[in-house]
Amino acid sequence: MQIFPKDNICLAQVCQSKNEAITLAGQILVRNHYVVDAYVEDMLLREADVSTYIGNNVAIPHGLVTSEDKILASGISLVQVPAGVEFDGERVYLVFGIAGKNNEHLAILGKIAQVCSDLRNIELLSHTQSKDEILTLFQEVI
Repeated sequence: MQIFPKDNICLAQVCQSKNEAITLAGQILVRNHYVVDAYVEDMLLREADVSTYIGNNVAIPHGLVTSEDKILASGISLVQVPAGVEFDGERVYLVFGIAGKNNEHLAILGKIAQVCSDLRNIELLSHTQSKDEILTLFQEVI
């Protein structure tokens, strides 16, 4: 199973709240069989505890330490919100949902952070209408 296929990308979304964006990112993971439904609730609980905003207009919501049994396979989802959505006073355009089987979440976080550390990549990812363009940026690291 691919960790970040085209089906895991949702472009040009409008989200009224960070919880809506996190839920959408989680539902992509559920729909594509990376996690069970209860994982989405864990993503929301994690966010209520500690913000998953990482800077550069990017958030990376994920489950709790106790969520391992709700993860079927490692995967990444991406919700692009061109108008942005507020995460604790910060504007977020890219919401990456992640699920890491066997503690792979730290490696996944690092790979996303590597791509998102370049502001030119953030600009492209935030506004592109091409899933292929997104996947091209990530193909070297994922």
